[in-house]
Amino acid sequence: MMKVFFLWLWLSLLRVDSRMYPAIISPQDPTLLIGSSLAANCSVSADSGFRAEDLYWTLNGRPLPVETYKVLSATTLSVTLTNLNGSQQQSGDNLVCHSKERGGILAGSCLYIGLPPEKPTNISCWSKNLKDLTCRWAPGTEGETYLHTNYTLKYKLRWYGRDNTCREYHTAGPYSCHIPKDLALFTPYEIWVEASNRLGVAVSDVVMLDIVDVVTTDPPLDVHVSRVGDLEDQLSVRWSAPPALKDFLFQAKYQIQYRVEDSSEWKVVDNVGNQTSCRLAGLRPGTVYFVQVRCNPFGIYGSKKAGIWSDWSNPTAASTPRNGRSHGVCEPKSGEHNNTLRRELKQFFGWMRKHGCSYGCANLSIKMYDQWRVSLQKSHKTRNQVLSGDKS
Repeated sequence: MMKVFFLWLWLSLLRVDSRMYPAIISPQDPTLLIGSSLAANCSVSADSGFRAEDLYWTLNGRPLPVETYKVLSATTLSVTLTNLNGSQQQSGDNLVCHSKERGGILAGSCLYIGLPPEKPTNISCWSKNLKDLTCRWAPGTEGETYLHTNYTLKYKLRWYGRDNTCREYHTAGPYSCHIPKDLALFTPYEIWVEASNRLGVAVSDVVMLDIVDVVTTDPPLDVHVSRVGDLEDQLSVRWSAPPALKDFLFQAKYQIQYRVEDSSEWKVVDNVGNQTSCRLAGLRPGTVYFVQVRCNPFGIYGSKKAGIWSDWSNPTAASTPRNGRSHGVCEPKSGEHNNTLRRELKQFFGWMRKHGCSYGCANLSIKMYDQWRVSLQKSHKTRNQVLSGDKS
């Protein structure tokens, strides 16, 4: 009984459609290369009351020139399109057959005009927990412009196993995919991307990687920037290591970048090492600085690869006191001394001797160094005030 009902319903819909659209366009919904030509026919049924001379064509709502028409029979009107441009929309251009006298649409067809896909490039992948993998790629150019293109990321173990298809797309941008689980460590994977549209398929080059070699982290947490007492050319930067990899054997190295408030140019400090604090020196006095930190985990389970830098942390701002010097370096605890620092240390030890302490002073500390810097800056202020008084 149900079969009879559905057959009746299908026939009823068919009769409705034939009354609504008493014509047929052929070919229906063709796919063509840019620069191609097309001859399309609009045929009306003999009992519809329409004739070929009553018909006209539009493409995307615009009437086509009558010079492109040709009456093939009493019930069929053709149109010829040459040197076709790419589709104006990825859903296809609308080629429609109309009636002059009664108006309305008699039939329609979608034209898909474009280029085959180009192979995807620049595949890059990373993992944040040694259990997942996210990959990103760059699409082809012109093939993506006119026709909708589907992308499929596939992967498999290098020496055995079947092809697997990634399921979670657009997780890190429009051309990306996330593999959440079921990945093996210490075994290379082959990864590639397939691009397909109505005109063909293009396959990227294969990328080979081991999960432990492409580990990255979230940016460092709790970045704090503060003044160093009254020192006018320094700021202290502190942060916390990313927590995601605390259970894995790895080392981390950090990088700092900073800029003044009214500039878009960042200066990068590379010599931070694996410590979670750093002092920026040689800064401009009375200036607001924005500071960011990022992390690079390496040596995951003994991996020899360099690791992947995290994103930068959100900018953190602090200002230096007024007056000071002009260029910036990082003064890590491990100490990488430049010429300026050597001169300062020489002056510092001279100051220590004047205050009863030799090079072997047991109480030597960074606090005493800061006291010397403060006294040095105060003497500079006094000298500048005296010089200003003499000029006036």
